[in-house]
Amino acid sequence: MGKEMMLNIALPKGRLGNSVYDMLEKIGYACDGMRDKNRKLILENPERGVRYMLVKPSDVAIYVQKGAADLGVVGKDILAEGDYEIYELVDLKIGKCNMCVAAPCEYAEEPNRVLRVATKFPNIAKEYYFGKDRDIEIIKLSGSIEVAPILGISDVIVDIVETGTTLRENNLEVREVIMPISARLIANRSAYKFKQMQIDGICRALSAPAADC
Repeated sequence: MGKEMMLNIALPKGRLGNSVYDMLEKIGYACDGMRDKNRKLILENPERGVRYMLVKPSDVAIYVQKGAADLGVVGKDILAEGDYEIYELVDLKIGKCNMCVAAPCEYAEEPNRVLRVATKFPNIAKEYYFGKDRDIEIIKLSGSIEVAPILGISDVIVDIVETGTTLRENNLEVREVIMPISARLIANRSAYKFKQMQIDGICRALSAPAADC
């Protein structure tokens, strides 16, 4: 297959990317070197017509939107927080967790007071509380936001919760679930138009029960 017909797939580095590659390998899209510990960032299998690029999870959607990648795998949290001009094709049903509101166990909300919300996801938080007609102050943090209500910086936090262990260890609890999160297969809009048959084939294979990891 000519290089101009290669399917370019952006995978997130780390555990999620490894799980997705397992799924792609099972449906015939293996690539030598993907399992090497000191692997390159771009690997390809010309015979199968696939090229993988390994990028930071938060950058996958940008690579797909800009056309550097035809397909990518990204968490629903990143898609919901951003504003990407891409197609969301398949819920891969891996990397499952929830976007939640959490607060100290003893916290009692005062409805007439502005709610201080610490989060890495300001757009998701704003949209959620806008739907509740609730006045909030967003405090954007990039580190471990569980400490914010402990130190009095915020009343609650909006963050991803997987097992809840970190919350419990810091005397916090989930108060509301905003949305479920999982990994999604996304496509560049132009690439989908010109490579639709190949992309649709991958979508069908990944959606089949046998593709689940």
